[in-house]
Amino acid sequence: MSDSSYDEFSYFHENMDEWNIESTVPIVRRFFVAVDGLRQLSGLRWGDGEPELTLLHGGAQNAHTYDTVALALSPHSLLALDLPGHGHSDPSIYPASAIASHALDVARALEQLITPPRPLVGMSLGGLTALLVAHDRPDLVSALVLIDITPGVNADKARHITDFVNGPTSFDDFDALLERTKQHNPTRSESSLRRGIMHNALQRADGSWVWRHQQHGKSELQAPAVGDLWEKLSELSMPVTLIRAMGPGSVVDDDDEAEFLRRQPSATIVHVADSGHSVQGDQPLVLAALLEHHALGVI
Repeated sequence: MSDSSYDEFSYFHENMDEWNIESTVPIVRRFFVAVDGLRQLSGLRWGDGEPELTLLHGGAQNAHTYDTVALALSPHSLLALDLPGHGHSDPSIYPASAIASHALDVARALEQLITPPRPLVGMSLGGLTALLVAHDRPDLVSALVLIDITPGVNADKARHITDFVNGPTSFDDFDALLERTKQHNPTRSESSLRRGIMHNALQRADGSWVWRHQQHGKSELQAPAVGDLWEKLSELSMPVTLIRAMGPGSVVDDDDEAEFLRRQPSATIVHVADSGHSVQGDQPLVLAALLEHHALGVI
């Protein structure tokens, strides 16, 4: 398999067929926005109306992780951003996990892309980034939705994910990359994993494959300090929702949930059954319905 004929907009009917979504594919455009000199963030604009919410993906993912969710939310218009160093976005000078730097970039992008404030949704790394954006720029964020992430998630809780992300930096062929991905996602269909790889990997001139987030190499700079994220969560004044995956692979435990409610007593906690960490992949229709209610205010 080669990525020479890759068309990122040609797979949406596969998503719709797999999840029995009966609608037409909305207008989807890739955009680029400057956030620091010539450095740009990229993303997908779904629909031709004013964006109603923005989605941030997890570490080692990209904006296409939300394709099925966005299709299910049509005709709502929305944005799905590629974090720095992910997808089609330029890398920053800091490591790919530098959420303080990411939050600054995302805020700069949102200033140009939305009529604020609007709901901000973030999963995993994107969730912690979204939390910082909401804290530092509440003028941009009307509601915050975190997907399977809290400030209490540590290296031990996320070990199964980081072990996968920090695995081989290249693969001899597509099949080797697919096999490793299948081992990490045993409940997903092979077609969905193939689709995800095409969105998230590149074939190099020698025929080998590399993840998009690994193509830039690793930064040796120390990431900017983020401070106490639990304290920042407690200082938020907009509505906050935690969507917690309840299946194998989730990184949020009961202690995290209890502390979340202690810090944000008015927060809404929603449990999603039969879902691992990436709720958008395991239960996209459930997530779409939850976002309609908790982010978009659709009853």
